[in-house]
Amino acid sequence: MSEQSTDLRETVRRRYAAAAVQVTECGTACCGPEPVEVDENFGSTLYAADERDALPAEALAASLGCGNPTAVADLHEGEKVLDLGSGGGIDVLLSARRVGPTGKAYGLDMTDEMLQLALANAQKAKATNVEFLKGTIEAIPLPANTVDVVISNCVINLSTDKPAVFTETFRVLRPGGRLGVSDVVADDCLTTAQRAERGDYVGCIAGALSFAEYRQGLEAAGFTDVEITPTHPVADGMHSAIVRAIKPVSATTQPSATAETAETAETADECCGVTSCCTPTEQSAAPALTATEAKSASGCGCQS
Repeated sequence: MSEQSTDLRETVRRRYAAAAVQVTECGTACCGPEPVEVDENFGSTLYAADERDALPAEALAASLGCGNPTAVADLHEGEKVLDLGSGGGIDVLLSARRVGPTGKAYGLDMTDEMLQLALANAQKAKATNVEFLKGTIEAIPLPANTVDVVISNCVINLSTDKPAVFTETFRVLRPGGRLGVSDVVADDCLTTAQRAERGDYVGCIAGALSFAEYRQGLEAAGFTDVEITPTHPVADGMHSAIVRAIKPVSATTQPSATAETAETAETADECCGVTSCCTPTEQSAAPALTATEAKSASGCGCQS
């Protein structure tokens, strides 16, 4: 990763860490229901009233997205869904309700403060079928072919390596799995410089792909049936859009390095990719994986 990309990622991390801290310290007592400052094109107002009413106030307050991906992802009972850049957990919690107790919702975020807030929100919501993972969307800490749906809410535009995001998303999806995200997309006529004139990178504007670039990136990763539908403007020539795509049923995917580590890391005192297997103290032998994911990646027969 270049120095510029590293700097941009750190700027993004600091911004969202500060947002999480603001919500945690302020709650809703001193700032009202929207303590994080956003305009009408972003935030929890883009969710239906019944959805907002069912969630902790802190999850709503930390919502910084440009859409509602759970409304278009067509989630079904029993499915596994992954939210890229899960923030305070609003889309993970909504997804968990839709997939039910036989399904599971994963949230992936690189910011410790957001992960702490998301865990607290999950506890308040009494959600038992959720799991939050620390990592980046360019290197997803899940084995290949393990989730049915990938969602995201105005996060992919923040990545400094979008081809890696598309490749990793394709990898973790099962054949026949689908992508359903909300993101900011630019008109094809706008240059990179013109996008930057309309807003900064951390504000979800400067880093946005054009419609053509988004389609080409997804298709290069192997996706088919790509649909990009604008929903509302967020700046001149910039739109919040719903992006859908499918991983073909015939697709094959190689496991990532993290999954391979879980499969090969067993020693004399390790089983199923974890130490002290099937005991209260079990831990993943691969730092990038949780104990549950390490056991799943290894094909463990005692995953409980």
